[in-house]
Amino acid sequence: MRKTSQENLWKIWYREPAPIEPPTTNAWQNSPGWVRALPIGNGKLGAMIYGGIEEERIQLNEDSVWSGQPQEADNPDAPRYLPEVRRLLFEGKYVQAQQLATEKFVCLGAGSGHGNGANVPFGCYQMLADLRLRFEGHANARNYRRELDLTTGIVRVRYQVGNVTYTREHFASLKDEVIVVHLTSSKPGELIFEATLSRPERAETIAKKDYVLLSGELNGGLRFAARLVVLPQGGTIQTEGDTLRVRQATEVTLLLSAGTTYRTSNPPAYTTKVLSRARQQNYPRLREEHFRTYHNLFARVHLSLGGEEAAALPIDERLERVKRGEPDPHLCALYFQFARYLMICSSQPGSLPANLQGIWADGIQTPWNCDYHTDINVQMNYWIAETGALPECVEPLIEFIERLREPGRKTARVHYGLSGWVVHTVTNVWGFTSPGEHPGWGQFPAAAGWLCQHLWEHYAFTQDKKVLQRVYPIMKEAAEFYLRFLVPEPKHGWLVTAPSISPENSFRTADGQVVSVCYGPTMDMQILRELFTNCIEASRILDVDGEFRKQLEETRARLAPMQIGKHGQLQEWIEDFEENEPGHRHMSHLYGLHPGNQITPRGTPELAKAARVSLERRIAHGGGHTGWSRAWLVNFWARLGDGEKAHENLMALLKHSTLPNLFDNHPPFQIDGNFGGAAGIAEMLVQSHAGEIHLLPALPKSWRDGYVKGLGVRGRAQIDIFWQDGKATRAVLFSATAHTFRIRPPDGQRVVLVTRNGRRVPFQTNEDGTITLKTAKGWNAYNLIVQ
Repeated sequence: MRKTSQENLWKIWYREPAPIEPPTTNAWQNSPGWVRALPIGNGKLGAMIYGGIEEERIQLNEDSVWSGQPQEADNPDAPRYLPEVRRLLFEGKYVQAQQLATEKFVCLGAGSGHGNGANVPFGCYQMLADLRLRFEGHANARNYRRELDLTTGIVRVRYQVGNVTYTREHFASLKDEVIVVHLTSSKPGELIFEATLSRPERAETIAKKDYVLLSGELNGGLRFAARLVVLPQGGTIQTEGDTLRVRQATEVTLLLSAGTTYRTSNPPAYTTKVLSRARQQNYPRLREEHFRTYHNLFARVHLSLGGEEAAALPIDERLERVKRGEPDPHLCALYFQFARYLMICSSQPGSLPANLQGIWADGIQTPWNCDYHTDINVQMNYWIAETGALPECVEPLIEFIERLREPGRKTARVHYGLSGWVVHTVTNVWGFTSPGEHPGWGQFPAAAGWLCQHLWEHYAFTQDKKVLQRVYPIMKEAAEFYLRFLVPEPKHGWLVTAPSISPENSFRTADGQVVSVCYGPTMDMQILRELFTNCIEASRILDVDGEFRKQLEETRARLAPMQIGKHGQLQEWIEDFEENEPGHRHMSHLYGLHPGNQITPRGTPELAKAARVSLERRIAHGGGHTGWSRAWLVNFWARLGDGEKAHENLMALLKHSTLPNLFDNHPPFQIDGNFGGAAGIAEMLVQSHAGEIHLLPALPKSWRDGYVKGLGVRGRAQIDIFWQDGKATRAVLFSATAHTFRIRPPDGQRVVLVTRNGRRVPFQTNEDGTITLKTAKGWNAYNLIVQ
């Protein structure tokens, strides 16, 4: 391997800066500079580094900069109309049912503002500010390079002007809760620049001594502040208006802190407190503390797929080569690790969960409010967390779900007249749990059940009983709502949800009408069957709620089953309706295949075959045209064991739905595709959802030689896998507890030897080719030889 490619192996780099565009208030369109900027973050703070030469823009975010406020959106009249909506649905009068639901069964007020909620109570996530730097005499720069090093979490900009080399390093410290920018010149006294903070609206900026303070108040009353401290080594600082001027310095450290009244009553004072701690450390110490904390998370997983020589090229050139059909397996590995980087940066204990854009958003009115869509998007954000060995990053999601319980109880009580808790298609930091403003997309009451999957999965991966004791009451309360919400449909007596939707999709009735509101959509039934199953198992493990467990078992047995339709496809609705949009981006009825576990090629072959037909029909009609939808396809094909199809869709994701900085493109930018695509790569390498650890279940031919180390599997374990010529050679299972694992080698291969500390370990070979391995208590490494 050439030295240049080795040095660049885990770097996203460019030969030029990102173009700097004028400030914007509406960010519905991808701006050409922003999608070339490089992200940093620490969960609460985020920044996009443009790497400008004469002028630099560092676009800043703080995770709680939300307009809006809590609102009374639950509809107290809705329970009166629930029986009539159901009667119309059960009589096949879907159009009339949707009309009535539109008039009487939606939220009060403006709801989410149809995704434009900046100035309505729902609010939207917004940019914090811009940090602008202006440099004198840098017009004729050469030897420019801008890079994000995934191994350090540091963005570096370097160029030469004359015989002086200028370097800037940027990181968001996980340890010290500040954004750090360090500027140096190779010759003494050559740093001359201005620094200020600005925002398109609702803020004012002052500069005093060695700091700049930006503060303001959003629609709804949230107050915010960002404070920049300038610490030069040599030279002078002068203040002029809202700007600090640095002259004749050799080295300068910029520290930025931010806060809002979402967490603190006095944001300016909070920023002072944070910066007073951070500025006591010199730059090498800040950098080292950041690296130690970050590297402890990032370095848990290693992936090699070959083709590392491509790392010698900048990322934009590599993406263009892929679009031309040239192979770049290392780009798949880089994409995977970039997603893990984004997870570390956008979701940390104490932060809010990653939203539609993680933590990075430009402008004031962000796309779909940069909110939390609970009909796949926020869930997809976290698909990579457990398998990617980042369980700590799930904590913000768990806390967020916990906070939804109280408003969700109110929605259950007011809107449905039921106990338990519920949330629908969209939510925000203010606890919005009501249906959306139109039932065609907003009447998705199964969202709480889907969120609860992540609570159970966190336990399944960690095997921490304290986790289960914490999350089971949340799961139980959601199940209580569904137990009371379910009603028997008239044809078979199956228990169904009503009214509901198959997220954002629509169907054609027998007379050609196009509607979305229905009863018992397949996804709802899959989610509830899963939730009830997980609650049953949790109650057994915790030895509680025996009567409740029995009720769940009885109700589960009466849920509407999955059905195979006239095309051989898995039906999306309880009736075999024709889809109005056969290539729709949502493939909700395949939830049981992924992220669920109710459909598996070995366990339910007929349903797996039907799921495959559904996938083929979707793709034939243009499905997967959005970034996150294409990412979901990668996971589906991996679960079906088709490595070539999974790889084909992964390459389509890179070719058609990946922006120049590797951000996913819906369009516009949406981060779920990054996380979903990376989860798909992990699913191609190992799966553990079906009661066994399956090694290389969907390895494509193009990944001929490689290895992966440190992927998480259910049962509180991690796995390393090594392969050559498309065949596994060995695997290492790291187990933390006494556990019985069922392990499946790749098709056509077998496990011939297991050792621990150089000694043979007994295992049982089963008729289906799997082995049963019992592990001992404590962290132990089990080496599996595969032939």
